[in-house]
Amino acid sequence: MQVGILGAGNMATGLGRYFLKAGHKLLISHSRDRGKLEKVVKDLGGGTQAGSAKDAACFGEIVILATTWDGAAGALEAAGSLDGKVLWSIVNPLKADLSGLMVGTTTSGSEELAKLAPHARFVAAWPPFAEVLASGSTRFGSERQTNFYCGDETNAKRAVASLLESLDVDPVDAGPLYAARYLEPSMMLHVHFAYALNMGATAIRLLRR
Repeated sequence: MQVGILGAGNMATGLGRYFLKAGHKLLISHSRDRGKLEKVVKDLGGGTQAGSAKDAACFGEIVILATTWDGAAGALEAAGSLDGKVLWSIVNPLKADLSGLMVGTTTSGSEELAKLAPHARFVAAWPPFAEVLASGSTRFGSERQTNFYCGDETNAKRAVASLLESLDVDPVDAGPLYAARYLEPSMMLHVHFAYALNMGATAIRLLRR
């Protein structure tokens, strides 16, 4: 599968390594620093390409939005038309100081971003922390963590779930996109554990009975 990534930070790098290992092709874009973008592409190797946000939108069968909350709207604008594309957002509407969320409960960051790409097949899903991806294993001991995803289009969700599976996690369909109203605060809880309470990386495992 061809994957275009809007963003060239730690999450893009961490995801990219797993996707390349699974045989996918990558184009990384939208770094304000061209030198940084080229370094990321060189470090990833495996035929990874660098390009503009529009290049990523054209290249990707799935386009991943992997920016900060503050940078998300600009990245989507720079990408141009995403009509018909599977657009996977990993963006959480975190405040800059990580003290909370900018929006929540009556709407979600994901729903607000989806409005900026109204004809894209929008899916929200939050992969493991960048530090976990960079560690070489997403498991906690022998346990696979649960990664939730949500969206309103079944085939788009299936496409994103297939990429999540390449991360060695347990993907769980959480339903329509409005479920992001509940999932985004759960991701904020991990940020609170990791940075406010210094617990290090944490994850969720869904237990069913």
